[in-house]
Amino acid sequence: MAGAIREFDGLRVTVEDVVYMPSLDAPPEKPHPFVYFISIHNDSPVPVTIRGRKWVVREDDGEVTVVEGDGVVGQTPVIDPGGNFSYNSYHVVAGGALAEGAFFGEAASGDLVFTRIPPFRLDVPNWA
Repeated sequence: MAGAIREFDGLRVTVEDVVYMPSLDAPPEKPHPFVYFISIHNDSPVPVTIRGRKWVVREDDGEVTVVEGDGVVGQTPVIDPGGNFSYNSYHVVAGGALAEGAFFGEAASGDLVFTRIPPFRLDVPNWA
């Protein structure tokens, strides 16, 4: 692998949907699960392998949770030029929160790259 990590213009992330899912398992101190649907798009001319991710969840009460790990949902997808990788996962929160982060990858050239996950809200419905 070559060089320092840099933001990669050819990758972009879209948040397709965020759904409150109270039927999912959640600990008592964070009883509100939200499923999010994400797509990572490769608009560059080279394949990119997603190697990891970092999430930052800022709860409205001030608590910040950082989640880092290898791959995405247990995979290290190779996204070809013009392609995308879509998945869903979930966060649990105590109340409302803002989630954002980044995906880290390696371009076919060996360059280490990242792209930002745009911020999105996890708003607990009034009926919850």
